[in-house]
Amino acid sequence: MRSRNLANIYELGVKELWSLWRDPMMLALILYVFTASVYMAATSIPAALHNAPIAIVDEDNSALSQRIAAAFYPPQFTAPALIDYADMDRGMDAGRYTFVLVIPPNFQRDVLAGRAPAVQLNVDATRMSQAFTGSSYVQQIFTGEVNEFVQRYRGTDSLPVELVLRARFNPSLDDAWFGSVIQIINYITLLSIILTGAALIREREHGTIEHLLVMPVTPVQIMLSKVWSMALVVLIASFLSLSIMVRGILGVPIEGSVALFFTGAALSLFATTSMGIFIATLARNMPQFGMLMMLTILPLQLLSGGTTPRESMPEIVQDIMLFAPTTHFVELGQAILYRGAGLETVWKQFLALALIGAVLFSLSLARFRKTIGQMA
Repeated sequence: MRSRNLANIYELGVKELWSLWRDPMMLALILYVFTASVYMAATSIPAALHNAPIAIVDEDNSALSQRIAAAFYPPQFTAPALIDYADMDRGMDAGRYTFVLVIPPNFQRDVLAGRAPAVQLNVDATRMSQAFTGSSYVQQIFTGEVNEFVQRYRGTDSLPVELVLRARFNPSLDDAWFGSVIQIINYITLLSIILTGAALIREREHGTIEHLLVMPVTPVQIMLSKVWSMALVVLIASFLSLSIMVRGILGVPIEGSVALFFTGAALSLFATTSMGIFIATLARNMPQFGMLMMLTILPLQLLSGGTTPRESMPEIVQDIMLFAPTTHFVELGQAILYRGAGLETVWKQFLALALIGAVLFSLSLARFRKTIGQMA
C-alpha cells in the first residue's frame, strides 16, 4: 500500500513536469529569472556611488582648491566640471550635475590661518541614491584633502592611533557579490509560489482536476506531487544559476557548502510551494492568483532581511516576520553562502523552516480538500 502511494505521488509529479515542459511561457520565465534577471540585479543597480556628475566653483584658485578638485575622479565621480558661480543653478536645473562644490575666495589662506571658512555643497536630491551616498563621499574626500594639506604646512603630528578598515567576506565591497546571491534566494521563493499555484490553476481551467477526482488518488498525494515536482525544477534552475551565472560569469566566490544551502532551500520550498497551493485555492483564475501572489510575495521579500536588515525594522515587524519562511531562509542563505557557516550555526533556521513548512502544508491541505470537495 505504501509503495502504491509513493508510485502515485511519483507519477503525478512526472505529469506536472510534462505539463510544465509544454508551457513555453513558464519555461521562458524560469530561464529569464535565473539568468538575465540575476545578472541585471547584480550589475545594473549598484548601491555604491558610480559616475556621479560633479562640478566645482573655484573662487579661490589656490593650490589647495586645485588639490581638492583633482581628488574627484572615476569610478565614483565623473571628472569635475569647473564652472562659474552664475552657471551653478542653470546646470543643476538642467540635471547636468548631482553635486556642485563652491570653494569661496581666500579659502586656502583662511584654512592655514586657523579660521573655518564656509564651503557650500549643493546636492540634487531628486537623484536620491546618488545624493544620499555621494554627500558622505564628498565630505570624506574634502576633509581628507584639507587635513593632508594642513599637515604638510604645519607639520602636524599624526594621530597616535590609526583605524584600519578590513572588510570581511567581501574585501572589495563589490555590490555584485551581494546582489546576485540575494536575488537567487528571492527568486527561489518567487518561482516556487508561481509554479505550484499556476499548476493548480491550470488544471482547474483545463478541467483535468475533475479527472484526478475520479482516480484512486488522495488530496495528499496530489499536493505532494506538485510540491516535489515544482520544488525540483526550482532547485535545479537555481543550482545552475548559482554555478554558471554567479560563480562563472559574475565571478562571485561562494564560501560555504552548496549542498547545505540547497538542503535549506528544499525545506524552504516545502513551505513556499504549500503557500502557492493555498493561494491558488483562494483564486478562481490566473489574474486573481497573480494579484494575491503580489500581495504575498512583496512583504515576504521586502521584510525578510534580504533587502533591508531586520535590525532596522520596527520590533513588531521583526516578530511577525519570524512566522515567514523567507526570514529564516534568507538568514541561513546569507550565513552559508557569504560567511561559510556550517550546520552548527544554522540549525535553528533549519528547524524553523521545517516547523513552518509543516504548518503551511497542513493548512494548504485542509483548504485543498475543501476546494475539491466543493467541486465533487
